[in-house]
Amino acid sequence: MARNVLLIRYGEVHLKGQNRSYFMRLLKEDIEQALSDMGAVVTTGQGRFYAFGYPEEREDEAVARIAKVFGLHSVSRAREVGKDFDAIFAAAKGLMEKELQKRGGKCTFKVFARRADKTFPMDSMTIARELGHLLLKALPGLKVDVNGPDVPLSVEVREHAYVYTGEEMGAGGMPAGSNGKAALLLSGGIDSPVAGYMVMKRGVDLHCVHFHSFPYTSERARDKVVALAKILAGYGGSVVMHIVHFTDVQMALYEKCPDNQTTILMRRAMMAIAERIAKASGCQALVTGEAIGQVASQTMESLVVTDDAVNMPVFRPCIGMDKSEIMDYARRIGTYETSILPYEDCCTIFTPRHPVTKPKLEDIKRSESLLENYEELLQGAIDRTETFIVTP
Repeated sequence: MARNVLLIRYGEVHLKGQNRSYFMRLLKEDIEQALSDMGAVVTTGQGRFYAFGYPEEREDEAVARIAKVFGLHSVSRAREVGKDFDAIFAAAKGLMEKELQKRGGKCTFKVFARRADKTFPMDSMTIARELGHLLLKALPGLKVDVNGPDVPLSVEVREHAYVYTGEEMGAGGMPAGSNGKAALLLSGGIDSPVAGYMVMKRGVDLHCVHFHSFPYTSERARDKVVALAKILAGYGGSVVMHIVHFTDVQMALYEKCPDNQTTILMRRAMMAIAERIAKASGCQALVTGEAIGQVASQTMESLVVTDDAVNMPVFRPCIGMDKSEIMDYARRIGTYETSILPYEDCCTIFTPRHPVTKPKLEDIKRSESLLENYEELLQGAIDRTETFIVTP
């Protein structure tokens, strides 16, 4: 009996050795989570996952969700039939009839066949040759094009036979949660969500740390950052959000310290607070969206001084990217339109006119020492932090 099935391919996981079953289990759980409200069943086969039982009218949505699951290479909408050549032909004929209807009654095609089950009596070349021959006889509007076909028609003989006419690319990377946890300093800008996505893609669970300076930053700015975290959660299942109330720290820096140093001083304070939250949350690294030379706080000298504030590793996935590259990436992952909403964050509201671009560590530490209650300010911000789970 034929039925609609989503045929799901995985990527790097197939390279894993003795730990492969662990990664496969995570991938299956992530696919099930992505389809959790659709009543779908997810099974594991020979080199593939299969999803079925979802509402037919929600197939596009199911494919879109699966395509966001890290660790997956691609997904195809397939017809599952018995391992019988007549059944394979019937399914292929039905799919090609639909393609002809969509294309005005004419199109080119090529048959791709893969016989994973070696007990099937026809080898891959024979399947492709015979199927192509019968389709040409049955559907006059078809022509073969082996170099650039309009429709690539594929057949895979595995647990059952699967017939489909294309594939949609997945997110790639590694399964969510397979490579530890990290804390992302998430602003409302373009860069940090991209950095978070790139780390999540490698299997890292995210804790997002956002610095909120009410009343100088609005509740709409806060909502914007939560919306960005929600988009990221669409790829990893969920993220933990930490909203740090940063006003007291920021105002003390601006009142007591040299104006041209305030951006670097603020960044050091953020890093110090984020590190403490990260350690308490079991994270193993910090992540930022910084790129060398993009702004004054991201010169080589500034980054060295900033990193001195913490002992934890700091990952910067965007470090060598141009702004235009980061913007293109943001558009691709769906964060760009939210990032450009005109609600300022605490990094922009008190930007000095002439920020120092080549800070000296001894000068910055001397300025920090002007705040006798510096540690109390940092701890106070941590104590007032709001923490909650953000889901897609």
